[in-house]
Amino acid sequence: MTSDLALMPAHQLVKLFKAREASPVEAVKAALARVEAFNPQLNAFQHLDPDGALKAARASEKRWKKGGKRLSDIDGVPITIKDMVLTKGMPTRMGSLATDENGPWTVDAPVAQRLREAGTVLLGKTTSPEYGWKGVTDSRLFGATHNPWKIGRTSGGSSGGGVAAEAVGMGNLAIGTDGAGSVRIPCSFTGLFGLKPTQARVPLYPPSAQGTLSHIGPMTRTVRDAAMMMNVIARPDPRDIYGRPDDAEDYLKGFDKGVKGLRIAYSPTLGFVEKEKIDRDVAVAVDAAARIFKTLGAKVVEDSPDFMGMDPRRILNAHWQSNVAILFKGFSAEKQALMDPGLVKAAEVGANLGQDAVVTAIHQRQQVGVIMNAFMAKYDLLLTPTMPMTAFAVNENAAWGGDGVDIGWTPFTLTFNLTRQPAATIPCGLDREGLPIGLQLVAGHARDALVLRAAAAYERVRPIPTPPLAHQV
Repeated sequence: MTSDLALMPAHQLVKLFKAREASPVEAVKAALARVEAFNPQLNAFQHLDPDGALKAARASEKRWKKGGKRLSDIDGVPITIKDMVLTKGMPTRMGSLATDENGPWTVDAPVAQRLREAGTVLLGKTTSPEYGWKGVTDSRLFGATHNPWKIGRTSGGSSGGGVAAEAVGMGNLAIGTDGAGSVRIPCSFTGLFGLKPTQARVPLYPPSAQGTLSHIGPMTRTVRDAAMMMNVIARPDPRDIYGRPDDAEDYLKGFDKGVKGLRIAYSPTLGFVEKEKIDRDVAVAVDAAARIFKTLGAKVVEDSPDFMGMDPRRILNAHWQSNVAILFKGFSAEKQALMDPGLVKAAEVGANLGQDAVVTAIHQRQQVGVIMNAFMAKYDLLLTPTMPMTAFAVNENAAWGGDGVDIGWTPFTLTFNLTRQPAATIPCGLDREGLPIGLQLVAGHARDALVLRAAAAYERVRPIPTPPLAHQV
């Protein structure tokens, strides 16, 4: 039973709590046992708080025993939070030697605050690269995080620690952040579900160095778990100036309605990604997934937005690199010398872009957003690959031997950071090496619940698999 609790979806775990067939304390002990077993191989945590987790679990256990006194539908569920999210009482190092190890750690970001108020049990903080500057997870401070599907491969990034932990039961839920795909890249590489909500649906504070490119969202082993998390974390907070103050959507409403009658566009290249850059196994798996939506009753047509010659990769790079330049400039020369050489190079590129390039990118981002709004007015959903490839070796800064300064190796995800739309990834198969492949589902602004509903319909016929490593206890 103990091992089962660690791999159990949150929505099933809380049913056991309610029936008094399991307790939050047992669930936390199960998760901590898996941390002991798997973290030495995966390196998913930058900080663990077993004593604090057990204390919180005991408090939750008392609430469940009282009946009707629970704080939320995920009260007592073990959870992890990415290093880049401020968490009171725990270090937020941003994966960087340039940060002060002594804190102070006195503030909860909105998502951490909501999760505490909901009674979830925080196990600890998970690894990320320095200031989330790249789509893989390694840093001078914490080392490299491995993929639970194959040791020696990257878990993706920059939320790579959270997915590595979640996939093998070191926590039943996880929080990640996403500035160019940093929730969806690692979820695609490790076979999990991940949602990048509409920008500011989940409040973000302090403001990210990447501005409105940045999002924060759930990474889970089932779609329902993500919807339950959204009902907790997607609530207004005055510290995020872009949020809607009256947002009280129930993400489980209509969750089981399926996709019958929905108008869905399937775009294997999103209109600009070169076919030769998309792995054959990825293309085949995503095409098969699109056909499944037809069998579920959706009206699926192959169609792509016309970006009028603009390349979202170039637009994102200009934003990303110039933002990194400003971030880097804020550190002393002594601190700069401690930072990842790749981040330093990205800052140098950004500092030399020039005003014309940056302002042009800002204007083109707006144009791309308008184009996508018009495209989504014709469709309920858009399907694409999540990543053009599967997980590559650890300690590589990017796919195809890239240095990470050019983020263009993740074209399908970064496009929707530019447009601020909700976008999710769900596993849709394995490649020839047995590594997960992701399908991306995108909807119009504030239609996050529809993305969850469609992903759930797909999950019912193609359940999310568990990596073989997770059963080696």
